[in-house]
Amino acid sequence: MLKKALYPIDKIRVPVKRIKTLDPDKVLELAESIMQHGQTTPIRLRKDGDRFVLIEGLHRLEALRALGEETIIGYLVSARLH
Repeated sequence: MLKKALYPIDKIRVPVKRIKTLDPDKVLELAESIMQHGQTTPIRLRKDGDRFVLIEGLHRLEALRALGEETIIGYLVSARLH
């Protein structure tokens, strides 16, 4: 079972392909929601050395970054080897 934890935003790398899907309007909408209700859905990350790679939650990550937050709630998932 996945366990929620706080992760430093400055240690999270976003893959280039994911950045291209960023919608600034959605980031603004999420930032407003987070200001009112807090972060309700954790992001998903995988470990990459001493940093993390974003798997899911780009808009949540960018909304919290825009709000000046230093940490984000997330789940750490392990990559499967096929």
